Amino acid sequence: MCGRYTLFVDQDDLEDRFDARFSEPFGPRYNMAPGQRLPVITNEEPESIRSLEWGLVPSWADDDRDGLINARAETLDEKPSFRDAYENRRALVLADGFYEWVEADDGRKQPYRVAFEDDRPFAMAGLWERWEPSTTQTGLEAFGGGSQDVENGGEAGPLETFTIITTTTNDLVGDLHHRMAAILERDSEREWLGGEESPSALGPRSDEEMVAYPVSTAVNSPATDDPSLVEPV
Repeated sequence: MCGRYTLFVDQDDLEDRFDARFSEPFGPRYNMAPGQRLPVITNEEPESIRSLEWGLVPSWADDDRDGLINARAETLDEKPSFRDAYENRRALVLADGFYEWVEADDGRKQPYRVAFEDDRPFAMAGLWERWEPSTTQTGLEAFGGGSQDVENGGEAGPLETFTIITTTTNDLVGDLHHRMAAILERDSEREWLGGEESPSALGPRSDEEMVAYPVSTAVNSPATDDPSLVEPV
Protein backbone atom coordinates (compact mmCIF):
# COMPACT_ATOMS: atom_id res chain seq x y z
CA MET A 1 0.00 0.00 0.00
CA CYS A 2 0.96 3.65 -0.13
CA GLY A 3 0.08 5.33 3.15
CA ARG A 4 2.46 8.31 3.37
CA TYR A 5 4.47 10.31 0.86
CA THR A 6 6.51 13.47 0.32
CA LEU A 7 6.56 16.46 -1.99
CA PHE A 8 9.12 19.16 -1.25
CA VAL A 9 10.08 20.33 -4.74
CA ASP A 10 9.74 24.10 -5.23
CA GLN A 11 6.29 25.26 -6.36
CA ASP A 12 7.58 26.94 -9.54
CA ASP A 13 9.51 23.80 -10.52
CA LEU A 14 6.43 21.66 -9.96
CA GLU A 15 4.32 23.93 -12.14
CA ASP A 16 6.90 23.75 -14.92
CA ARG A 17 7.29 19.98 -14.60
CA PHE A 18 3.56 19.23 -14.80
CA ASP A 19 2.54 22.14 -17.03
CA ALA A 20 -0.14 23.19 -14.54
CA ARG A 21 -0.59 25.96 -11.99
CA PHE A 22 -1.42 25.69 -8.31
CA SER A 23 -4.86 26.97 -7.36
CA GLU A 24 -3.47 28.00 -3.94
CA PRO A 25 0.04 28.47 -2.52
CA PHE A 26 1.99 25.29 -1.81
CA GLY A 27 4.84 24.68 0.63
CA PRO A 28 7.18 21.69 1.08
CA ARG A 29 5.61 18.61 2.65
CA TYR A 30 7.59 15.76 4.21
CA ASN A 31 4.82 13.60 5.67
CA MET A 32 1.64 13.68 3.61
CA ALA A 33 -1.03 11.53 5.23
CA PRO A 34 -4.60 10.28 4.69
CA GLY A 35 -7.30 12.77 5.56
CA GLN A 36 -5.19 15.74 4.50
CA ARG A 37 -5.91 17.99 1.52
CA LEU A 38 -3.07 17.40 -0.94
CA PRO A 39 -2.13 18.49 -4.49
CA VAL A 40 -3.48 16.55 -7.45
CA ILE A 41 -4.25 17.21 -11.10
CA THR A 42 -7.69 16.00 -12.21
CA ASN A 43 -8.98 15.26 -15.69
CA GLU A 44 -11.67 17.87 -15.06
CA GLU A 45 -9.08 20.66 -14.68
CA PRO A 46 -5.84 19.34 -16.24
CA GLU A 47 -4.14 22.74 -16.19
CA SER A 48 -4.67 23.26 -12.46
CA ILE A 49 -3.05 21.68 -9.39
CA ARG A 50 -5.81 21.48 -6.78
CA SER A 51 -6.05 20.29 -3.18
CA LEU A 52 -8.31 17.28 -2.63
CA GLU A 53 -8.66 15.15 0.49
CA TRP A 54 -6.78 11.85 0.51
CA GLY A 55 -9.27 9.04 1.06
CA LEU A 56 -11.77 8.46 -1.75
CA VAL A 57 -15.44 8.59 -0.78
CA PRO A 58 -17.67 7.16 -3.56
CA SER A 59 -20.43 9.50 -4.70
CA TRP A 60 -23.05 6.94 -3.63
CA ALA A 61 -21.72 6.49 -0.08
CA ASP A 62 -24.12 7.12 2.81
CA ASP A 63 -21.57 9.26 4.63
CA ASP A 64 -18.09 10.72 4.16
CA ARG A 65 -16.27 8.50 6.63
CA ASP A 66 -13.73 5.73 5.94
CA GLY A 67 -12.24 7.12 2.74
CA LEU A 68 -10.29 4.62 0.64
CA ILE A 69 -6.64 5.66 0.41
CA ASN A 70 -5.57 3.00 -2.11
CA ALA A 71 -7.09 1.14 -5.07
CA ARG A 72 -5.65 -2.00 -6.65
CA ALA A 73 -4.78 -1.53 -10.33
CA GLU A 74 -5.92 -5.06 -11.15
CA THR A 75 -9.56 -4.47 -10.11
CA LEU A 76 -10.24 -0.82 -10.95
CA ASP A 77 -12.86 -1.68 -13.55
CA GLU A 78 -14.55 -4.25 -11.28
CA LYS A 79 -14.88 -2.74 -7.80
CA PRO A 80 -18.04 -0.63 -7.31
CA SER A 81 -16.07 1.91 -5.26
CA PHE A 82 -13.71 2.67 -8.15
CA ARG A 83 -15.37 1.57 -11.40
CA ASP A 84 -17.10 4.84 -12.25
CA ALA A 85 -14.14 6.96 -11.17
CA TYR A 86 -11.83 4.82 -13.32
CA GLU A 87 -14.03 5.54 -16.34
CA ASN A 88 -14.64 9.22 -15.67
CA ARG A 89 -12.48 10.77 -12.93
CA ARG A 90 -8.76 10.12 -13.17
CA ALA A 91 -6.02 12.04 -11.41
CA LEU A 92 -2.29 12.57 -11.14
CA VAL A 93 -1.10 12.53 -7.54
CA LEU A 94 2.10 14.57 -7.27
CA ALA A 95 4.99 13.26 -5.17
CA ASP A 96 8.75 12.99 -4.94
CA GLY A 97 8.92 9.96 -2.66
CA PHE A 98 6.85 7.63 -0.49
CA TYR A 99 7.29 5.69 2.74
CA GLU A 100 7.06 1.98 3.49
CA TRP A 101 7.45 0.21 6.85
CA VAL A 102 9.42 -2.99 7.42
CA GLU A 103 9.11 -5.12 10.53
CA ALA A 104 12.45 -5.55 12.27
CA ASP A 105 13.64 -8.60 14.23
CA ASP A 106 12.57 -6.96 17.50
CA GLY A 107 9.00 -6.50 16.23
CA ARG A 108 9.27 -2.76 15.69
CA LYS A 109 8.59 -1.28 12.27
CA GLN A 110 11.34 0.65 10.52
CA PRO A 111 10.19 3.28 8.00
CA TYR A 112 11.95 3.57 4.64
CA ARG A 113 11.68 6.31 2.06
CA VAL A 114 11.55 5.33 -1.62
CA ALA A 115 12.44 7.97 -4.22
CA PHE A 116 14.49 8.67 -7.31
CA GLU A 117 18.15 9.33 -6.64
CA ASP A 118 17.79 13.02 -7.55
CA ASP A 119 14.47 13.48 -5.67
CA ARG A 120 12.78 14.45 -8.91
CA PRO A 121 8.98 14.70 -8.77
CA PHE A 122 6.71 12.11 -10.34
CA ALA A 123 3.01 11.37 -10.72
CA MET A 124 1.25 8.45 -9.10
CA ALA A 125 -1.87 7.24 -10.88
CA GLY A 126 -5.00 8.19 -8.98
CA LEU A 127 -8.78 8.48 -9.08
CA TRP A 128 -10.96 11.22 -7.63
CA GLU A 129 -14.57 11.62 -6.56
CA ARG A 130 -17.05 14.32 -5.60
CA TRP A 131 -19.39 13.43 -2.72
CA GLU A 132 -22.35 15.46 -1.48
CA PRO A 133 -24.51 14.83 1.59
CA SER A 134 -28.05 13.68 0.90
CA THR A 135 -29.45 16.67 2.77
CA THR A 136 -28.00 20.14 3.27
CA GLN A 137 -26.24 20.42 6.60
CA THR A 138 -24.50 23.29 8.30
CA GLY A 139 -21.72 23.57 10.82
CA LEU A 140 -18.55 21.54 11.21
CA GLU A 141 -20.00 18.95 13.59
CA ALA A 142 -23.07 18.28 11.45
CA PHE A 143 -21.00 17.71 8.33
CA GLY A 144 -18.32 15.50 9.85
CA GLY A 145 -15.12 15.02 7.86
CA GLY A 146 -16.42 16.66 4.68
CA SER A 147 -15.97 20.21 5.87
CA GLN A 148 -13.52 21.55 3.31
CA ASP A 149 -15.91 24.28 2.15
CA VAL A 150 -17.46 25.14 5.51
CA GLU A 151 -16.54 28.57 6.84
CA ASN A 152 -17.89 30.06 10.03
CA GLY A 153 -20.84 27.68 10.17
CA GLY A 154 -21.94 28.25 6.58
CA GLU A 155 -23.33 25.64 4.21
CA ALA A 156 -21.13 22.65 3.45
CA GLY A 157 -20.03 22.22 -0.14
CA PRO A 158 -19.20 18.97 -1.91
CA LEU A 159 -16.30 16.89 -0.62
CA GLU A 160 -13.67 16.11 -3.27
CA THR A 161 -11.41 13.17 -2.49
CA PHE A 162 -8.79 11.00 -4.19
CA THR A 163 -7.13 7.60 -3.93
CA ILE A 164 -3.70 6.37 -5.00
CA ILE A 165 -3.56 3.31 -7.23
CA THR A 166 -1.20 0.51 -6.22
CA THR A 167 0.37 -2.25 -8.28
CA THR A 168 2.86 -5.09 -7.92
CA THR A 169 6.37 -4.14 -6.86
CA ASN A 170 9.70 -3.80 -8.58
CA ASP A 171 12.71 -5.55 -7.02
CA LEU A 172 13.67 -2.57 -4.87
CA VAL A 173 10.29 -2.04 -3.22
CA GLY A 174 9.65 -5.78 -3.11
CA ASP A 175 12.18 -6.02 -0.31
CA LEU A 176 9.98 -3.69 1.74
CA HIS A 177 6.38 -4.48 0.82
CA HIS A 178 4.31 -6.56 -1.61
CA ARG A 179 2.58 -3.52 -3.19
CA MET A 180 3.75 -0.11 -4.37
CA ALA A 181 2.25 3.07 -5.78
CA ALA A 182 1.64 2.98 -9.54
CA ILE A 183 4.20 5.56 -10.70
CA LEU A 184 3.49 6.72 -14.24
CA GLU A 185 6.13 7.19 -16.90
CA ARG A 186 6.35 10.88 -17.73
CA ASP A 187 5.17 10.43 -21.32
CA SER A 188 2.08 8.48 -20.20
CA GLU A 189 0.84 10.89 -17.52
CA ARG A 190 -1.49 12.82 -19.80
CA GLU A 191 -2.64 9.62 -21.48
CA TRP A 192 -3.71 8.29 -18.08
CA LEU A 193 -5.47 11.54 -17.28
CA GLY A 194 -7.27 11.49 -20.62
CA GLY A 195 -8.55 7.95 -20.15
CA GLU A 196 -6.26 6.28 -22.67
CA GLU A 197 -4.31 4.02 -20.30
CA SER A 198 -5.88 0.78 -19.05
CA PRO A 199 -5.22 -0.95 -15.70
CA SER A 200 -2.91 -3.40 -17.49
CA ALA A 201 -0.56 -0.47 -18.20
CA LEU A 202 -0.14 0.24 -14.49
CA GLY A 203 2.65 -2.22 -13.85
CA PRO A 204 5.54 -1.53 -11.46
CA ARG A 205 7.87 1.31 -12.40
CA SER A 206 11.44 0.25 -13.11
CA ASP A 207 13.67 0.66 -10.08
CA GLU A 208 16.46 2.10 -12.24
CA GLU A 209 17.69 5.30 -10.55
CA MET A 210 15.48 4.65 -7.51
CA VAL A 211 16.70 4.33 -3.93
CA ALA A 212 15.24 3.11 -0.64
CA TYR A 213 16.74 4.08 2.70
CA PRO A 214 15.73 4.01 6.38
CA VAL A 215 14.45 7.20 7.98
CA SER A 216 13.48 8.34 11.46
CA THR A 217 10.48 6.76 13.18
CA ALA A 218 9.31 10.33 13.77
CA VAL A 219 7.51 9.92 10.45
CA ASN A 220 5.11 7.57 12.25
CA SER A 221 3.19 10.59 13.52
CA PRO A 222 1.25 12.50 10.83
CA ALA A 223 1.62 15.59 13.03
CA THR A 224 5.37 15.62 12.33
CA ASP A 225 6.26 17.30 9.03
CA ASP A 226 9.79 18.69 8.70
CA PRO A 227 12.90 18.16 6.52
CA SER A 228 14.59 15.85 9.02
CA LEU A 229 12.11 13.10 8.09
CA VAL A 230 13.74 12.52 4.69
CA GLU A 231 17.27 12.27 6.05
CA PRO A 232 18.81 8.74 6.13
CA VAL A 233 19.39 7.18 9.55
